[in-house]
Amino acid sequence: MSLLIRAHALHSTPKMGKTSPPNRDWTQIYAIYGMDQWHTLLFLLFHAFLFSLLSLLFLLYFDPFCSFLEQTFPLFFAAGGGAARFAAGFTGCVAALSSVCLFIAAGNFFYSSVALQHEMAQRIVGHVSDWSSVKLALDVGCGRGILLNSVATQLKKTGSSGRVVGLDRSKRTTLSTLRTANMEGVGEYVTCREGDVRSLPFGDNCFDVVVSAVFLHTVGKEYGHRTVEAAAERMRVLGEMGRVLKPGGTGVVWDLHHVPEYVRRLQELRMEDIRVSERVTAFMVSSHIVSFRKPSQQHVAGLGEVRLDWRFFN
Repeated sequence: MSLLIRAHALHSTPKMGKTSPPNRDWTQIYAIYGMDQWHTLLFLLFHAFLFSLLSLLFLLYFDPFCSFLEQTFPLFFAAGGGAARFAAGFTGCVAALSSVCLFIAAGNFFYSSVALQHEMAQRIVGHVSDWSSVKLALDVGCGRGILLNSVATQLKKTGSSGRVVGLDRSKRTTLSTLRTANMEGVGEYVTCREGDVRSLPFGDNCFDVVVSAVFLHTVGKEYGHRTVEAAAERMRVLGEMGRVLKPGGTGVVWDLHHVPEYVRRLQELRMEDIRVSERVTAFMVSSHIVSFRKPSQQHVAGLGEVRLDWRFFN
């Protein structure tokens, strides 16, 4: 199934609602929300320091290491030859480069988990043109509540009487998210609920806005990310998001890896005004925001056009 792309859409940005620019540094965000998956960050930092130490040892004890190679492997490294020095130098360079790459990966992981998530939440909020008319919004896979509270903050700023519901698979997470909402001063706008995202515990056409941030790719991971079964589970969640969205409502998904399949599924669901944002690197991989609108009336027209703000690649 091919995607139809307008040439002029590659150079234009869709009109979005107005949101105040984020003016918080990462320390403020971290103080409230903390960070998920600390074990991954610690793993990266541990190995970065390990390779740094290894490269430093090669630098300080270069000659002894060359002698060790010549004595231990005389068939490969002849005494006084250059092979041992080349092997020692090459190994030290690889260790140093590995440490640099691991430090970069750790920095990007931390940035993606804290500051970038807050920045992308503001962008997601900006895809909704009029928050004052929103009565009920849903955040699928709300996690720590960065996006959830950004939506609640926008409702509060516009003077809306609306509410936002955060859905997560863990009751412990939902309780923690409610605490962050109170810390942000938007507790009265937020409700959290435990539930299965593959079968949303809501009726049809309930929400004016449905959003999700870096969550959808985790659905079906027990089958493996690249399997047909995992893809079917992700498509099921996307279908559920469309089901609970009101006619004329807006859906916005920010996720990793699987954007083309999301676009195809939205086309199959007859969603309108499908837009894909420019590429943003998050957690060392490419990510995109996909926004769409549910038709005000059911129709059986052909596949809609997909507008891209920037080219994306599989």
